Amino acid sequence: MIPPAWAHLRFFSRDWPDLSSRLAADPRLVLPPADRRFAALTLIAPADVRVVILGQDPYPTPGHAQGLAFSVPADVRPLPRSLSNIFKELEADVGAKPATGNLEGWAKQGVLLLNSCLTVPAGEAGGHAHLGWQVLIEEVLAVVAARPTAFVLWGAHAQALARHITGDQHLILKSPHPSPLSARRGFFGSRPFGRVNDWLVAGGGRPIDWAAD
Repeated sequence: MIPPAWAHLRFFSRDWPDLSSRLAADPRLVLPPADRRFAALTLIAPADVRVVILGQDPYPTPGHAQGLAFSVPADVRPLPRSLSNIFKELEADVGAKPATGNLEGWAKQGVLLLNSCLTVPAGEAGGHAHLGWQVLIEEVLAVVAARPTAFVLWGAHAQALARHITGDQHLILKSPHPSPLSARRGFFGSRPFGRVNDWLVAGGGRPIDWAAD
């Protein structure tokens, strides 16, 4: 279902019909399930976005991807290693973390958990990287950038989209991806959560409760 608050984006009238047909024709198991593919946008209207955390593509493990970047259903154990590393940095940064891997509590506070690609074939990380999702992500970033927003760009894929964030009123934080392959190259110690809250408060806003479920 097209998220009503974002339905005005050109992507949905111009690109989505063809992309959805190609997804339907893909014989592989595609993640997340169809009813969760726009979950990040469904939970937050454009005017309510205060922070964008931009990832790469959904988890390729069945049962993990739920339409929010880095988030998993509350019953998933053990946590994906990228999310485990995020929680390690979160605890080091602000001294708290959610009780589970479900990050909907962040989304409800205005954190848009957006991947640069919204689907992935099961077991094939990056398998839909060139399917056409980038058009949507570029349009979302352009809309969100109309208001002062904190952007957290983890990894090269996310950082390549920074050119679509216009204006100088934003906080833009860049670091390596939290995956086990790169987390120790600068993700650990980057302290993005506290820095985002400091920026929000300095602008007269509420801090994010990063421990919220």
